[in-house]
Amino acid sequence: MKAVRVVDAVGREVLIPYPPRRIVSLVPSLTEALFAFGAGEQVVGVTRFCTEPPEGVAAKAKVGGTKKVQYQAVRDLEPDLVIASAEENRKEDVAPLIIDRIPIFVTLPTTVEEAVQQLRVLARIVGREEEARPVLEDAEAAVAELRAARTARPPVSVFCPVWRRPYVHAGPGTYLHDVLELCGGTNLFADRPGRYFNVTLEEMADRNPDVILLPDEPFPYGEQHLPEFQAFTQVTAVREGRVHLIDGKLVTWYGPRMAASLRTVHRILHPA
Repeated sequence: MKAVRVVDAVGREVLIPYPPRRIVSLVPSLTEALFAFGAGEQVVGVTRFCTEPPEGVAAKAKVGGTKKVQYQAVRDLEPDLVIASAEENRKEDVAPLIIDRIPIFVTLPTTVEEAVQQLRVLARIVGREEEARPVLEDAEAAVAELRAARTARPPVSVFCPVWRRPYVHAGPGTYLHDVLELCGGTNLFADRPGRYFNVTLEEMADRNPDVILLPDEPFPYGEQHLPEFQAFTQVTAVREGRVHLIDGKLVTWYGPRMAASLRTVHRILHPA
């Protein structure tokens, strides 16, 4: 069998059978990408958080969660490729699989452009470059559109917590941060050190965001949480009715939905 040699996002050189016939994906957005690229039949295992596409993942073996991967469940599937994320999966779950010499491709996009590049590599290593081309070209077109749009309007400041009590916010060096910046926003806490950090709602109010986005993942923000933000009536986002509950996939999933997600976030930040 042929093999392809690639360097993954954490600098590891990985030799992958080409094309891989038994793939385990530990990354929900990349599971969706594999199906969109036409590699669904090659996928034999996914996490319980891999929910897209529903009809595709329903019959696949489940190997635990993204943070609690079941080592033996993965081994029993005899994969010739495991897709992992340095952000979503724990090192202690992935390390034993590396020790077992299972080819593992680790991703960690810190910008939208990096996400597109890593998707391109993923399509290549699973033998689906042609099938992935429309998805990747649409994503690249969306990036170009939004870059041009940024010059036409001043950015709006955005508060987008990913967790609650403590409230956790993303900083530079994260995919979420770059999504906000590309879509015509400025990250309210872009000056904070670290990729993720705790903040308080009082700190949020002092910085007075123009827009508040409350994604439904990883923390499931819902209607019941709106009053704790709306209590800050002095904040521009609250005063102008710009506190939005959103699908968390818009700002955290990179894959076949990227182009549509980027355009949607831009419309939220800059309505016509």
